[in-house]
Amino acid sequence: MGSNIDAKLFRQALGAFTTGVTIVTTVDEAGNDVGVTANSFNSVSLDPPMVLWSIGRSSTNINTFIAARHFAVHVLASDQDTLASQFSKRGVDRFAGLQLERGPGGIPLLDGCTARFQCRMAFQYEGGDHLILVGEVLEFDHYEREPLVFKGGRYAFAMPKSNVPSAITADPGAAPGAFAPDFLIYQLGRAYHQIFMRLQPELDRHGLGVPEYFALSMLGVRDGRSLSQLDSLVSYTGTRINADCGHRLATLGLVQASAETDAKLALTPEGQCAVIKLLAAAKAASEDAENGFDTSETHLLRQFLNRVIDATDPGLPSPWSS
Repeated sequence: MGSNIDAKLFRQALGAFTTGVTIVTTVDEAGNDVGVTANSFNSVSLDPPMVLWSIGRSSTNINTFIAARHFAVHVLASDQDTLASQFSKRGVDRFAGLQLERGPGGIPLLDGCTARFQCRMAFQYEGGDHLILVGEVLEFDHYEREPLVFKGGRYAFAMPKSNVPSAITADPGAAPGAFAPDFLIYQLGRAYHQIFMRLQPELDRHGLGVPEYFALSMLGVRDGRSLSQLDSLVSYTGTRINADCGHRLATLGLVQASAETDAKLALTPEGQCAVIKLLAAAKAASEDAENGFDTSETHLLRQFLNRVIDATDPGLPSPWSS
């Protein structure tokens, strides 16, 4: 049966449909573990419980699955994209470093999934360039984890759509061209300052200003940096770390400063303790700001912020570089 459909365009159109991501596992006749990544998974029947998936005829593992009596389908969680990629590679031990359980017939079972179905092979059907495999579900597990999804050739997060309107709405009487509530600089700036305000009581307890806080934070990442290095690391904030800042930290007993003009600062035991307390307060403020977020929303927020940082980075040094 011939077709005039462009295969590339057809694949792109199919990519508009968002699917979950699974890893299907079994064992071959020699008892070796076999697994593949697949997104062609679906339910068939509730009574009896049955599911299906398909494997490409070009797959090197197709004969193993044709002969298999049992297989397991693992619906991957949002943080398992690396595992999905691992089971898509050729010429590697896909199970390397994984802790496995065993199901019927000795099939390998993976941990950390959203759901897991242990199946007996029931039927096999022709499906063009794929073979459709139907399994009867013998056992299953379901966990409260956000699923990994696949759309347009890329892994993604599934995020529930909120019906709650934003608490900040535009004033209908605002002048034309005025800043709107969704102006990115306003959103990022307000979010930052509101979160940072939660740290102020901890800074006051230690007698610290903003420059001293930034200096201690950077020394907590890597100790023994000079004043000029610290200043360079926080220059994007508009805050300056200079000799006065170093002197205040030394007077508080939080650092020891070398005698050079560009003094190197080393945390004292009191300074290390202060860094831990400040870090705990900062993490508490961050977690409070994310209260009500699910895992996928948190991942998505960080991913978007990193993209904004990468897109606007003028070449600033990284605090984590040596």
